[in-house]
Amino acid sequence: MLSRLFRDFQGDVVAIPGRLIALIFFVLLFLVPAFIQQPYILRMLIFTNMFVIFAVSWDFISGYTGQMNFGHALFFGVAAYATAFLNRGDGLGPGWPIWVTIPIGALVAVVAGVIMCLPALRLRGTYLALVTLAFPLILMGVIFANTEFTGGELGISGIDRIADSRTAEYYVSLVVMLVSVLIMWKLTDSKSSFIRTGIIMHAIREDEIAARASGINTIRYKLFAFAVGGFFAGIAGGMYAHFLRIASPSTLDITLSFQAIIWTVFGGITSIYGPVVGTYILYPLTESLRFISEYRLLIFAVLIILILLFMPEGIAVWIRDKIERECPRCKLTNVSWRHTCRACSADLY
Repeated sequence: MLSRLFRDFQGDVVAIPGRLIALIFFVLLFLVPAFIQQPYILRMLIFTNMFVIFAVSWDFISGYTGQMNFGHALFFGVAAYATAFLNRGDGLGPGWPIWVTIPIGALVAVVAGVIMCLPALRLRGTYLALVTLAFPLILMGVIFANTEFTGGELGISGIDRIADSRTAEYYVSLVVMLVSVLIMWKLTDSKSSFIRTGIIMHAIREDEIAARASGINTIRYKLFAFAVGGFFAGIAGGMYAHFLRIASPSTLDITLSFQAIIWTVFGGITSIYGPVVGTYILYPLTESLRFISEYRLLIFAVLIILILLFMPEGIAVWIRDKIERECPRCKLTNVSWRHTCRACSADLY
C-alpha cells in the first residue's frame, strides 16, 4: 500500500511541475515562523491565509459555475457577526468556544448562500451580479437600523482570540486554509473518478442549456455551489472576526467582494490555485506599500492592468502553461521540455 501511494505521489505530484511547486510552497509556509518572528509579518500572512479561503470560495461559485457573484462579502460578514454573537453569548447564555462558533457561523453563511441563490436561479450575467450585489447592502442597512443589537458602526467587540500567540494563530490559519483549498480543489477536479461535481460544474459554466438538456439538475448544483462557497467564505469570516476580536460593518463592505474578484482574476480564474497565487502576491504587496499611501493604489492598478494585458488568463495559469504540456492523446500532464508523453510516448509538439 505504501509503495502504491509513493508511486501515485511520484506520478501525480513530482512529475507535474505545478503541483510540485505548490507542495514546496506550502512546505515553506509551515517553516515561516522558524525564520520570521516579526509580529507584523505574521499578522499580514494570517490575513493572507484568511483571504485565500475567501477568494477561492468566490472562484468556486463564479469561476466554476459561471454565476457572477458581486456580493460575496455577504457570507464573510454574516459568519463574522454570527460568530461574534455566539462567542459573546448576548442573550444566548454563556459564550460558546471558538471551535463551535466558527463552524456554526459558516453554516449560517450557508443559509445566507441558499437565500441569495433562490431569487437568482433564473438570472444570468449582469442581472445576477446586481441581485447578489444588493444583499450585503440590505444586511448592512439592517445592522445600522438595529444598533442596540448589532453595535452599529462600532460593531461587536470583546470576542475571544483564535490562540494565545501570534505564531499559533498563524499555524491555525495556515492549516485551515490548506484543508479548505484542498477540499474545494477536489470538488472542482473534472478528472476525479470519485467526485463528479467538478465536471458537472464545468458543464454548467460552459453551456447551462446543454447541461440541462443532458439531464443535469442545474438548479441543484447551483445551490450546491452557493452553499459550499458560502460555507468556506464563512469560515474565513469567522476566523477574521476572532483574529481582530471584533465583527464590524467593514466585513460586509462592497470593496471586499471586489477584492476577491481582483485577486482571483489576477491569479487565474477557474483554477483554484489562481486565487491562492493572486492573494499571496497582491495582499502582501498592498500592505507593504502603505508607507507610500499616496501612490499605493496607482501601483496596484498599473500592476493589474499589465497582468491583464500580457497574461489575460492570470499569472498562475500563464506560468502553468509555460512549464506544463498536456498530451493530445491520453491527456496526461507532462513537463514542457519533454518531447514525448511520459505514459503513451505520443509526440507533444
